[in-house]
This record gives sequence, C-alpha cells and structure tokens, in this order.
Amino acid sequence: MRTAIYPGSFDPLTNGHLDVVQRAAKLFDRVVVAVAQNSEKPPLFTVAERLELVKRSIVHLPNVEADAFDGLLVNYVVRQKARAIVRGLRAISDFEFEFQLALMNRKLNENVETIFMMPKDTYTFLSSRIVKEIARLGGDVTVFVPAHVQAALTQKFNLAPPVKQVRTP
Repeated sequence: MRTAIYPGSFDPLTNGHLDVVQRAAKLFDRVVVAVAQNSEKPPLFTVAERLELVKRSIVHLPNVEADAFDGLLVNYVVRQKARAIVRGLRAISDFEFEFQLALMNRKLNENVETIFMMPKDTYTFLSSRIVKEIARLGGDVTVFVPAHVQAALTQKFNLAPPVKQVRTP
C-alpha cells in the first residue's frame, strides 16, 4: 500500500490544504493528514481541536485519515509505514524553506521521499495565518475554509457570524 503523510500545523485547515489532500488522495492508496505540534508557533487551536477540524473536513475521502504527532517527521513517517511526505507549495517563496526541509528529511532517512504539490491557483495566496487575521478582525472567511472551520474561528474569536455582503446595482 502506497502511503503518504501530509504534515502541517493546520491552524486552521484551509481550502488550500484540502485541495492538496484531495490531489494526494488520487495518487496514494492512503494519505494521513498529520497535525503537528509546533513549539515555535503558538497555535490558536489546540492539537485536539485541529485534529477534529481536519477529521470533519476529510470525512468524504475514504482513503484519507487524520492523526497528530510530535517529534521528528521522518520517525513518524516510518511508524506509519509510509514512504512519502506531501508538502504544498503556494509560491516560489515557499520553495526554499520546503527544499531545505526535504533535503534534511532525506539526510535523516534516505528511504523517505518528499513530493511537492501545488494547490489550485485560486488558493496560492491562502494561508492559515492570513485566514486567522481576517477572522480575528471580523472578516468573512467562508470562501477560504470549510464551514465548520469558519464556525470554530468565529467561536474562538467570540465574534458574531459573518454577514455576507450583498452588492446592490
């Protein structure tokens, strides 16, 4: 079985993340969306909350599952009996950092490959950080995240649900 791990903090999961998950699900027999603990970035959502948001977002994908991990990614990949890491690249600015990570992971375990995938062009500008900032300021993020993620952001920031703007001629 060809298994791939799609790691990330997913704080929160965006439609861009989901696009990469759906693309990976077509290429691999099993995809694990692995919610990482990241001590360098204080998260908005706990690991348990992020894991639940991911699980609800992938329920329609039969060969995709969600899990959480801590520690070295390559060790987690081996424990999951996977051979590939899937990483999303939004823009050229992502490449240098992701390339360094891929080379380091290869150095740590030469049997683990990294696959770079680009989301649809409509999601190349999208990041969890930007989504959180828009939500924190009361903006409408419904086109950027699944509905349950938008609801979680609204609750986390104690905001009223967004009002869709209607343009009048």
